[in-house]
Amino acid sequence: MSHIVVIGAGQAGSSLVAKLRKDGFDGEITLIGAEDALPYQRPPLSKAYLLGEMELERLFLRPESFYVENNITLKLGQRVTGIDPAAKTVSLGEEVIPYDQLALTTGSDPRRLPAAIGGDLDGVYVVRGLTDVDAMAPHVAEGQRALIVGGGYIGLEAAAVCSKRGVQVTLVEMADRILQRVAAPETSDFFRSLHSSRGVDIREGVGLERLEGEDGKVIRAVLSGGEAIDVDFVVVGVGITPSSQLAEMAGLELDNGIKADAKGRTSDAAIWSAGDCASFPFQGKRIRLESVPNAIDQAEVVAQNMLGADKDYVATPWFWSDQYDVKLQIAGLNTGYDNVVTRQGEGQQVSFWYYKGDQLVAVDAMNDPRAYMVGKRLIDMGKTADKAVVADPAADLKPMLKA
Repeated sequence: MSHIVVIGAGQAGSSLVAKLRKDGFDGEITLIGAEDALPYQRPPLSKAYLLGEMELERLFLRPESFYVENNITLKLGQRVTGIDPAAKTVSLGEEVIPYDQLALTTGSDPRRLPAAIGGDLDGVYVVRGLTDVDAMAPHVAEGQRALIVGGGYIGLEAAAVCSKRGVQVTLVEMADRILQRVAAPETSDFFRSLHSSRGVDIREGVGLERLEGEDGKVIRAVLSGGEAIDVDFVVVGVGITPSSQLAEMAGLELDNGIKADAKGRTSDAAIWSAGDCASFPFQGKRIRLESVPNAIDQAEVVAQNMLGADKDYVATPWFWSDQYDVKLQIAGLNTGYDNVVTRQGEGQQVSFWYYKGDQLVAVDAMNDPRAYMVGKRLIDMGKTADKAVVADPAADLKPMLKA
C-alpha cells in the first residue's frame, strides 16, 4: 500500500492531507507536526485569540475526529531529524518512517533579535505559534508598556491589539516609513494616521540598538539615537524566513525557500512542497507567497499532482490584515508599480490602485470590499482598470468587469 508522508502540520499540511482523502487516495497518510496542538489557524492568534475573543478549539482547522475518521496518522509534538531521499525514509529520532511520496509543508520561521543585543531576555516575543501568544498574553493588559520592533503588517497588528487592551505602545521601524517593503506611501500614510489616532507612538527611521534586562527580564530599550525607554515587554515583527533546513539537509535545491516547479515537485521526483516554505514559477519569475490562501490552494494542487493530475498551480495572490476597526484586503502583487490611483470613499473607506504603466497590478482596499472584489477579478482576468473611473468615487466599478 502506498504511503504519503507530510512534514509540517500547519494550514498547508492539513489542507494537503484532507484533499488527498477527498480525491480518493486510500493508502497510508502520516502528518507530522512539531507543535503539540492539532493543526490550527495562525491569523487569529495575534488578534481574536490574544484578545480572548476566540477559544483554542475554534482555532483548530479540523477536529481530531476528522483525522481519525479519515485514517490519517497524526504525529504531533515531534520533530523530523532527517530525510533520506535515496532510502525514501523520514527519521524522528530513533523512529524511521518509509514513504512512497513526501510533501514538505514546513512553513516559515520568525526572525528573532540576536542574543548580543538582548534578544534572549525574558519578555521578548515573536508572534508565530500558540506557545508564543500564550506566553505573551498575560502582558497584554492595561498600563503595560510595549515596544514593537518592525512596522510591517505583523508589527502593526500586534500594535493594534496591544493598544486596544490599554497597553502603552511604541513602535520602531528602521526604514523611512512603515510598510515600506510591501505597500505604497499612501497605504503607509493611512495606517500611520490610524495608529497615531489610537495613541501608538510610531518612530520611523529609528532602529533598536539594544535591550537591557534585570534578573534576566527585559526592562529597557535603547533606540538607535541613544534614547532609552522603559518597557515591560517587546514584540518582534521583523519578518519570517522559509523553513527549509530539512530540505537543505536532504540535498534538495533551494531558491528563496524550497525550489518547486509549477506542479509543486522539488528537485527530487518523490518529494513535493507547498505553502510559505516553497518558491514556485509565477509570471516569468520565481516567488514565494506568505499567505493562508496560497497555503491552501497550492497544497490542494500538490495533493492532486501526487495522485497523478499533472496540473500547474496558478496563483491568484490575495492577502488581508485586521487592525482596529479597519479591514485591509489586498489583491495582486505590487512589484514594479510606478503609479498609484486613490479611490476615496466615505470615512475610512478608501482604496489604492497600483499600476505598472496603464496595467493594474494590485489593489489595497481599506473597509471597501466592493473595490477589492472588482480589483481582484480584473487582476485575475488579466484586465486593467480605467484610471479616471477608479479615481471618481461616484463612478460604478462593475462595468469594467464586462469591458
